[in-house]
Amino acid sequence: MKYMLLIYVDEANEETSPEVYAQYGAVVEEATKAGVWIGGDELQPTTTATTVRIREGATQTTDGPFAETREALGGYFLLDCKDLDEALSYAASIPAASMGGSVEVRALNEN
Repeated sequence: MKYMLLIYVDEANEETSPEVYAQYGAVVEEATKAGVWIGGDELQPTTTATTVRIREGATQTTDGPFAETREALGGYFLLDCKDLDEALSYAASIPAASMGGSVEVRALNEN
């Protein structure tokens, strides 16, 4: 089953040192060797986001993310795991999970 691991970080306090990027790389390498890695990417900061809404037939755009929160979606991993437990294990190894952020694990709707 395919799972999206959504990585949320506090942009104001996000650790972006080479050591942390190496930790992310190690998770990618492990998932690749296990044959579960499909893809993933880091996102640009929320200051570069634009949100689109259509209200009463009119398109509205606003700068920034949909919601004002401390944690913002910073990136994602897409994995093809045997089950939720395997996906949760990978989520727990993502640095953001132990550095003040969180990782949301959601199965893809593969209809």
